[in-house]
Amino acid sequence: MEGLGRAVLAEDAVRYRLFAAAGAGGEALLRRCAEAIVVRLAPLLSAYIWQRQPFRLRCVPARGDTPAHIGGTTLFGDNVEDEWFIVYLVREITREFPGLAARIDDNDGEFLLIEAADFLPKWLNPENSDNRVFFYKGELHIIPLSETDEQECDLSAASPTISQALTLLSSRSEEFLAAEPIRAAVNKRISGYPEKIQASFHRAHCYLPAGIVAVLRQRPSLVAPAVQAFYLRDPVDLRACRSFQTFPPDERVMTVVTFTKCLYAQLVQQKFVPDRRSGYTLPLPSHPQYKAYELGMKLAHGFEILCSKCSKVSPDSKRNVLSGPLWERFLSSLKEKHYFKGEMEGSAKYLELLHKAEDYFQQSVTKPESSVEANPGDEILTLLQTTTIDLKELEREAACLPPEDDDSWLEITPDDLDQMLKEGRNESPPSSNEEEQKYDLEAVAESVKAFVSKVSTHEGAEMPWYSN
Repeated sequence: MEGLGRAVLAEDAVRYRLFAAAGAGGEALLRRCAEAIVVRLAPLLSAYIWQRQPFRLRCVPARGDTPAHIGGTTLFGDNVEDEWFIVYLVREITREFPGLAARIDDNDGEFLLIEAADFLPKWLNPENSDNRVFFYKGELHIIPLSETDEQECDLSAASPTISQALTLLSSRSEEFLAAEPIRAAVNKRISGYPEKIQASFHRAHCYLPAGIVAVLRQRPSLVAPAVQAFYLRDPVDLRACRSFQTFPPDERVMTVVTFTKCLYAQLVQQKFVPDRRSGYTLPLPSHPQYKAYELGMKLAHGFEILCSKCSKVSPDSKRNVLSGPLWERFLSSLKEKHYFKGEMEGSAKYLELLHKAEDYFQQSVTKPESSVEANPGDEILTLLQTTTIDLKELEREAACLPPEDDDSWLEITPDDLDQMLKEGRNESPPSSNEEEQKYDLEAVAESVKAFVSKVSTHEGAEMPWYSN
C-alpha cells in the first residue's frame, strides 16, 4: 500500500517525488529531465548550506502502484527552513518543467495541508488525503472525491493511486486547482525565496587551523557536518580531540566562516571547555576576539571528530567523480547557462564558482544505483592531501578581514515573540482596540493549550480540518 510509505520516513525528513504527469516517461527520459533540473538549480544551490542532507534527485524505477519517477529524501534535522526551501524548489521545478507533477510529504504526512488547515474542505482528512495533493505547473492541486460513479477513475475509495491521480491531472488540472486561501497559505510560507537564502547566512570571524581554512575555501558546505559533529559529540568522539592529529592548534589564522543562522546558533550556544591535552586554549572572556577564538576552537573539534571517523579511502576516489562524462556534461551545461558570469577561466572568482559547482555536484548528483552516503571526513582528508596551504597568504588576508555579521538576532524579545505568534496565525495588523488585543492574546493561549492536549498519532499531532 502506498500509504504505508509514510511510516518508514525518518523524523525530520522530507520526501519529494516528481512524476511524468501524462503517465508516459521511461527511465531514460526521467534521467535526462533530472540532469536538466540539476543544471537549472545549480546557480541557486551551489551556494546553499544544508543542515543535514542536500536536495538530491535520483531515478526510481516503477514499483507496485508507484510509477517510475525522480525524487529523493532529505534529512533536514533542526533546520525546518531546509524543508520549506525544498517545497519552494519542487514548486518551481513543476513551473519550469510543466510535464512533471510533484508529491511532497514528511513523517507527519501531508504537511502542506497542515499549513493550510484552517481553509480545507470538510471532506478532506488525514485518512483520505494520500495521493491527492500535487504541485503541477507551479500551483498546488487537490484531487477531490468522486462526484459520480461515472467518472473516468473511481475515486470513491479512500485514496486514488498515483497513476489515477496523474491521469486526472494531465487532462483536467484546472478543475483541481486548490482553493485560493489554501494556495495562499502555502505560498506565504515559502515566500521570499530565492532572496531569502542570503538572509539565512551568518558570517563570523573564527580563529582556525590553516588546514580547515583551506578546506572551507574548497568546500564551504563542510561547515555543516563539522558543526553537527561537535553539537552531537559524545565521550568517544572527544577522545580524538585529546591529541588533534589532523588539526593541531599551532598554525591558526583568523578567517571569516559562513554559517547558516541555525548552525551558528548551535555552535555559539554550546558551553564547552577543551581538554588541556588538546593544546587549544582560550583568552580571557574580556579579550576583544574571545568569541572568534571560542568559535574556532569548537569548529576545529567538529572537524577533528569527522576525520577520526574516516574510512581511509584513496584520495583519488573522490576526484574520479569530477572526471567522468556526467561531470563534463554538467560543466558544459553550466557554461552554456552563463553560470560563470563571464569570469575569465582561472581567475579567483571563476575558481570560487567552480569550487561551489564541484561541491554541489558531489552532494546532489549521484549515480542512481548509489545509496552510500559519503563520509565528510574522507572528503576533508582528500582535500588536505590535494590542496596547497599558503600560511603566509592566509595571514595577509587575516589582516584585512571584512566585518562579521551582527548576531543580535539571537536575542528574542517579548515583542518579537508576539509578532511571530501573530504571523503564525495569519493575523491582520493589530487592532487599536485594547479589548480586541487582549482577546487575541487569550485566543493564542487557548489554541496552544488545545493543541498540546491533542492526541498525537503516527501522522503527527491531530489538526483541525475545517471547511471554508
